[in-house]
Amino acid sequence: MAMLFFEITPDDVSAGSSTEFPDRLSLMEMRLQAQDDEITLLKSSLADALRKLRLHEQQIPLLKQQLIAVNPGAARVLNQPFCIDGFSKPCRLSASSLDGLHHPPNRHTPAENGDGSKGHPIPGLKLGSSEKSTQTEPWTPEPTRTPLALTRASKSLSLQDALPEGVPLMEEDLIKETPEEDDNEEEREKEQGWCSLVEESIKPTMVRSLQQQQSKSSDEGQGSAPHTPTSSSPAPPKEAVCSPHGGPLSPILEGKKTLTRRNSEKLSKDSQDKSKQRMPKKAASSTNLLTRSPSLEGRAKDLLSSTGAQGSRRGTQGQSIKMFIRGRPITMYIPSNIQNYEELRMDFPTEKLDLDWVYGYRGRDCRGNLYVLPSGEAVYFIACVVVLYHVTNRTQRHYRKHTDCVRCLAIHPDKVLVASGQTAGVDKDGKPLQPFVHIWDSTTLVTLQQIGLGTFERGVGSVAFSNADAGTFLCVIDESNEHMLSVWDWKKNTMVLEVKSTTEAVFAVEFSPADTSNIITCGKSHVYFWTQSAGTLTKKQGIFGKYKKPKFIMCFVFSLTGDVLTGDSEGNILTWGKSAADIKTLGKGAKETFQIMKQTRAHEGSVFTLCILQGGALLSGGGKDRRIIRWSADLAPERECEIPEKFGAVRTIANVDGEELLVGTTRNAILRGTFSDGFVAIVQGHVDEMWGLATHPSQNLFLTCGNDKQACLWNAEDHSLGWCTHLEESGLCADFSPNGSVVSIGLSTGRWLVLDVQTREVVCDLTDGNEQLSVMRYSPDGSFLAVGSHDNFIYIYSVMEGGRRYTRFGKCTGHSSFITHLDWSKDGKYIMSNSGDYEILYWDVAGGCKLLRNRFESKDREWASYTCVLGFHVMGVWLEGSDGTDINALCRSHSEKVVAVADDFCKVHLFQYPCPKPKAPSHRYDGHGSHVTNVRFTHIDSHLLSLGGKDTCILQWRVKGGGTGDSREHPTLSFPLSSSIGSSEQGSQREKETV
Repeated sequence: MAMLFFEITPDDVSAGSSTEFPDRLSLMEMRLQAQDDEITLLKSSLADALRKLRLHEQQIPLLKQQLIAVNPGAARVLNQPFCIDGFSKPCRLSASSLDGLHHPPNRHTPAENGDGSKGHPIPGLKLGSSEKSTQTEPWTPEPTRTPLALTRASKSLSLQDALPEGVPLMEEDLIKETPEEDDNEEEREKEQGWCSLVEESIKPTMVRSLQQQQSKSSDEGQGSAPHTPTSSSPAPPKEAVCSPHGGPLSPILEGKKTLTRRNSEKLSKDSQDKSKQRMPKKAASSTNLLTRSPSLEGRAKDLLSSTGAQGSRRGTQGQSIKMFIRGRPITMYIPSNIQNYEELRMDFPTEKLDLDWVYGYRGRDCRGNLYVLPSGEAVYFIACVVVLYHVTNRTQRHYRKHTDCVRCLAIHPDKVLVASGQTAGVDKDGKPLQPFVHIWDSTTLVTLQQIGLGTFERGVGSVAFSNADAGTFLCVIDESNEHMLSVWDWKKNTMVLEVKSTTEAVFAVEFSPADTSNIITCGKSHVYFWTQSAGTLTKKQGIFGKYKKPKFIMCFVFSLTGDVLTGDSEGNILTWGKSAADIKTLGKGAKETFQIMKQTRAHEGSVFTLCILQGGALLSGGGKDRRIIRWSADLAPERECEIPEKFGAVRTIANVDGEELLVGTTRNAILRGTFSDGFVAIVQGHVDEMWGLATHPSQNLFLTCGNDKQACLWNAEDHSLGWCTHLEESGLCADFSPNGSVVSIGLSTGRWLVLDVQTREVVCDLTDGNEQLSVMRYSPDGSFLAVGSHDNFIYIYSVMEGGRRYTRFGKCTGHSSFITHLDWSKDGKYIMSNSGDYEILYWDVAGGCKLLRNRFESKDREWASYTCVLGFHVMGVWLEGSDGTDINALCRSHSEKVVAVADDFCKVHLFQYPCPKPKAPSHRYDGHGSHVTNVRFTHIDSHLLSLGGKDTCILQWRVKGGGTGDSREHPTLSFPLSSSIGSSEQGSQREKETV
């Protein structure tokens, strides 16, 4: 029997650990996120169901009493006794009343009302009062079985039939009293990812004709049932507010004949108790009545079709739009002044964006990414942008042809051309985007060649131009499992050769300056010397011999003598040279090898970078010790300096003129200076994911905060960092007070701080709950501060002494998931909020932080800001098939003309405002290499700020066209009909892509 044995080498183990583990971890994180989303959706659905149940429990007594008040024949269907004056008695249903059985006869007398009138007899009912003061004696009906006869008219009773003649039904009643049809409609459209539906309001029916039908059916019903008197008992007391047209729960305003909706919160406690006592036995009969009868909306439409324009006085006040996200319906009401929603036309905004400035530098995880051009510009990258920053003039230019994060740079020997490689990334549908290398002119920013599209896997890790032949060839190492090494004739865009390099990480690659056929690579546990001959590449491993083999070879350079100098994770600089073949040990076929000629102790910790100067001197940068050392040609130390701890370790060094240096650090800063004068930061940025962004109300200042526990105040005019302070926890949200003197910052633990903008002093330190805060928002007059938390609450604080003293005013309770966004109304009395389960709720803060259950009443309210991602005015920003997390933030301009959107696909969008229709066109802008977490306009709408998540990049966009300034006109609710009416442009181009 043959047996197979597989040997696992250390390289195989390392490959599995370096490639498969991140893939598995990423897959597990995706599954966990999907499960979290499903749990959130289930929680929200359960909360909705419970809320509907409570609402139905409160409304069923209202429905029955309103029906009985005007149509006494309905009591027979609802199994409830009644009185002529319209007041119903509380009662208990016997089992026989439900199954139609009758009991042996017993004595009984007709019941009398409070005014002496006798109530109508109802067969098959066992009566009893729920009030302690009025008890009724049980009775037994006649022994004969008589079925309950209902005419066609009585079977089709509806709420509108119970109203007096000429009394309209309120919109809120109609919306909330017809859950059956809405539920059916939601079920039919539940699987749709995104859609909208215009719902016409239910118009008042012709009550007079219905009343005639009901009275006729009532007579027929009474004639078919035996006359069974009831035992005498006093009637329940009357309510203080009443009308001859209705019961106590449907009051009529005197003189106006208008039905006023009575909220369930306004019912007395006794009435609620009675309703709860009657609910268990009566719910079945009332539910059968409502479900078996034609729907209220269907009856209204039938009547409207037969009566023409009657009831059209409501206009479009009751119109609403339904939007579905992940199967959940979100209802939004159309403002009163929009007469023809379907004919509204969405156009591209007249304003456009132009990239003005890029804040930050990617030094935390990239190497060899800082160079100086003869033009005086420093070349570096962050996110998808390669920045050309003129050090003296303090100006920026940007190369923006990459579609995902840039990972490496190389400068051509002519010092003009630049090669930049990017990672793969994915598109909005999750499909992988292929990585490539661009070769472009740094003077004109014109792309000359695109290399390797469809060849590289995962991304491009390192690139290098050849030197001996004036830069004819380009060497590329990708980030696949085997880290494929390829050589390209870039002008012809042809690959000369390709070979697997290693399964370990590769940090750098370079051609020998004297011979294009020699290439060197270094990385984890290796330094390889490659030789090209006959169209193939052969590699030789560097031999460490008696020296300790370091875990990482971090960097290398070529000395003027042709030797190779490497810096490693042990803090040593190793000098490599060729040695003759060791024939005694390796035999006659042995070839020359590369061995260590000298070891120099340089730094504590790793040597992160090496840089050769023109005279042969060497610069080394340390990681742990943060030192920069100048060495002579024979590696004798000459000078050294240490960079401040707040900037991190030395990542890379670029020589400017022999004396002046540029230093890139691991905390994403670029320093400029000399050994004599020290170093100052010319570029700074965050080092971890950012979420918090706030713009000053009267100056071109903005504040950012993130998971790096830093809060930074920036000046948008001179593109400088004003100050940076350390937070004890991650900063997730922020907002300036209206007077601009303080800024509040919400942290990840429920704690929030208020800082003085000038001094950075903490003037207030408070905590709400123990979960992260997601939004901070001052009211327009600065008298309140709203704090939105992941514990589902909005905490309201009274603000005094110009934002320096805070006292708890109240708490908004009602969301079933964490708070994501909120905005104040212009009068500072109301709040609109969104939550993680896609709720839109409105709150009366001035009235005691009460939830406004009738959202219809808020459709015409004007908002001081608009950052809520869900709402009628921004409904069109959602793409078809969105899952609810595709849009992270949005912001309406102060002029109320445009709205900027930050999405989950690295894009910034600019839409027309308002944007209430789906498939609205937009300008789309690239630049970020990660999900865009936040956007904000400056105080006069001259610029837009956008934050990247993992790319730690802040982009400042200049707003062009349309006019900018401190305009406070409100076009939101003033659609000019002449420009709004027309065919909607639904072209094939959903967005206008702008570069």
